[in-house]
Amino acid sequence: MEIKQLEKKAKHMRREVIKMLTKARSGHPGGSLSAADILTCLFFKVLRHNPDDPKWPDRDRFHMSKGHCCPIWYVALAECGYFDRVHLDSLRNFGALLQGHPDVKVPGIDVASGSLGQGLSVSLGMSLAAKVDKKDYRVYCLMGDGEIQEGNIWEAAMAAAHFKADNICAILDQNGFQIDGCIKEVMNIEPIGDKWKAFGWNVIEIDGHDIKQILNAFEQAKKIKGKPSIIIAHTVKGKDVSFMENVVNFHGIAPTKEEEAIALKELSDE
Repeated sequence: MEIKQLEKKAKHMRREVIKMLTKARSGHPGGSLSAADILTCLFFKVLRHNPDDPKWPDRDRFHMSKGHCCPIWYVALAECGYFDRVHLDSLRNFGALLQGHPDVKVPGIDVASGSLGQGLSVSLGMSLAAKVDKKDYRVYCLMGDGEIQEGNIWEAAMAAAHFKADNICAILDQNGFQIDGCIKEVMNIEPIGDKWKAFGWNVIEIDGHDIKQILNAFEQAKKIKGKPSIIIAHTVKGKDVSFMENVVNFHGIAPTKEEEAIALKELSDE
């Protein structure tokens, strides 16, 4: 896909998230919308993967550490053909395939997530396994900025640099908010780029909604040898839905039917 096509796909995926969460009357719109452009670039341009063979040994791995934002991941997987799109309509239903946090029963998902702070360690394990097995697949881990207040993240960061895990690329969806409020007020993480550099990582900072910048960042990360890379993506919580943007309440509150109509109109292609 070219940039214009990816931009159109990202908008479509945002619409699908809104419809899913409205029908479920539950879920996390803010972080799903902030990560939409990143997921679009990964699944439709960057990742080496095969929906017809989800367990293909040579596939690139993607792990969503901030598991509560799985609605955008589910949409990406459905759009790629990992499972029938009909499952999007039963999000969070009892016994349904797609639950409120990712689970390994979903095709395309390797590890359950949602216990925040653990995803980078999981991803590092995958990347080290690749080196042991002499495989050339890459591992991508998406984290939230509230999540990296967790100590486990920094243990993994230290270990990844120590083991020179240059086949791992972390992505920080830095939208500035967590469930309790503004990141800077709850537990300030700045200067975040300097911290990752101090831990021995290659740091790339971008506008997380600029498709060209996102793609270039992934290409830059692939070229780095001897150290892990992190892409710090500056994003907007609730991106492209005016009444959700930078509103902490939409961290974990689904839109009403009335709000759905407004959001879908704002996200239309017309």
